[in-house]
Amino acid sequence: MTSQIPVTNPVLRVAPASPAAAVAHFGASLAFHADASDVAAALAAAEDPGFVVLDSRSTPAWDQGHVPGAIHLPTALVSEQAGQLLDRSVPVVTYCWGPGCNGATRAALALARLGFQVKEMLGGFEYWVREGFEFETWEGRERRGPDPLTVPVGAEDCGC
Repeated sequence: MTSQIPVTNPVLRVAPASPAAAVAHFGASLAFHADASDVAAALAAAEDPGFVVLDSRSTPAWDQGHVPGAIHLPTALVSEQAGQLLDRSVPVVTYCWGPGCNGATRAALALARLGFQVKEMLGGFEYWVREGFEFETWEGRERRGPDPLTVPVGAEDCGC
């Protein structure tokens, strides 16, 4: 007699969290993160969006391109220089290269330890550029066409 091993659905191998746990988790996630599209919309909508954007990458990376109006403060220098460059009453949105880089996370942690309110921009500079937002280099401002894998081309927004 052959015994059948039940096939387990890999998605449901671990049961989903309860709705209450999901509310706590996803609510907390939104308190810690903003996406590039929301940051761009807030920056475009108001002269003072109520936050500052901080690029935590190296100087060569900054020179290669950065979010217009961002403050440049490499992660390794946050602890010693943030107090002189930033106002603790203004929330900070950090970013680094992209999803494969945790420099913005480390910068956000250092800022939080110093008493700053902080969020991390999901996708970093990579998704800022891929979504077609203008960026600055040492040569001036640039914009690339949106990547259809990250944003609907020709639409006002993604509807998220």
